[in-house]
Amino acid sequence: MPGKTHSDVRRQRRALILVENLSVPFDRRVWQECTTLRDAGWEVHVICPRGTKRDTEAEAEIDGVRIHRYPLHAATGGPAGYLREYGAALWHTARLARKVGPVDVVHACNPPDLLFLPALWLKRHGARFVFDQHDLVPELYLSRFDRGEDLLYRAVCALERRTYRAADVVLATNESYRDVAVRRGGRRPEDVFVVRSAPDTDRFHPVPPEPELKGGKPHLLCYLGVMGPQDGVDYALRALAKLRDEVGRTDWHAVFVGGGDTFDAMVELAERLGLADQVRFTGRVSDADLARYLSTADVCLSPDPRNPLNDVSTMNKVLEYMVMGRPIVSFELKEARVSAGDAAVYAPANDESEFARLIAVLLDDPDRRARMGEIGQQRIGGELSWRNSQKALLAAYEAATGDQGDHRGRDLDRKRHRGRTGRRSRP
Repeated sequence: MPGKTHSDVRRQRRALILVENLSVPFDRRVWQECTTLRDAGWEVHVICPRGTKRDTEAEAEIDGVRIHRYPLHAATGGPAGYLREYGAALWHTARLARKVGPVDVVHACNPPDLLFLPALWLKRHGARFVFDQHDLVPELYLSRFDRGEDLLYRAVCALERRTYRAADVVLATNESYRDVAVRRGGRRPEDVFVVRSAPDTDRFHPVPPEPELKGGKPHLLCYLGVMGPQDGVDYALRALAKLRDEVGRTDWHAVFVGGGDTFDAMVELAERLGLADQVRFTGRVSDADLARYLSTADVCLSPDPRNPLNDVSTMNKVLEYMVMGRPIVSFELKEARVSAGDAAVYAPANDESEFARLIAVLLDDPDRRARMGEIGQQRIGGELSWRNSQKALLAAYEAATGDQGDHRGRDLDRKRHRGRTGRRSRP
């Protein structure tokens, strides 16, 4: 039997994922998407910023995923600082995209809603554009800067519209975001796929508790996540002060794991509230240390206040608390209930005193805490599992690429051949 010719062998398709907000693989959602696509036979490239303590190499190949990183300084000084940050990110992204060469799919993750610009250039060279909407940037702007619907707000709304218009398909992290893509973005419902973020239960799971992490107290409270203006760490600290002063409970130690723009301000707030002896800020920690803290915690805190962004966003920390079997105290938010259900108790929006009272209620009821933890783990293992999101992600890629036929593959092969001029290097 004659051997197969080159044209008989199906060409491996290439995806390029663009990220500005976090480094990869530190961005867990993006990394799960990378490995899902890799396992489905895609050649996956990522362009992202370098990390400060990890993901610091300019080029890396990790588990078959090729990562191209650029230096980026986080914004300071308000909106003007973000313009400088985003301008640098766009320049580096365009530079590295040329180095990677032609791709079948460009997959851009916001924020910001500016990555449609390099995506449009790649579309002109034959790529399809998948928009992965991690945040609603107009709501993020309102929640973060409290400037109202000013000129910059109108600008970010316009950029979101351009991104929706340019995309072939949209990935939404939950049904609320999907509704925005359809209603505000004008997308057809069949072009918007819900790909929920979910912890990797093979990698991230409970370990034996370590009582020494409780700081000599009977109970440990834990916060995990980013510390920015919209994340509610200040609400959590004021609630802990009320837990001590109004409820009369001092039988707890609290650990705040994570970093962000307001980290130093939150440390100062804890000192002003007289909580320095009972609250520890760890900064970012390894996955192993994170598992130790969460496995030891009696109650986990999700203090995101209700605002235009938080009410419709899925909080990764809630999902990570659930996979570790921890009960949660949250404010009343639409998507918090969708995610956690009965794995959490809910204080009225932004009511710090009730938040404190609910912490005390759970501390006094170990059986209820155990039931809530079991509910959370069952939800993560069922309807909220990454397996379901994998199916949605691959369905979105199938919808984006459609039946492009062999002619498109031959065109891309020719473009790749022309692009091999010595500028392109593999990690």
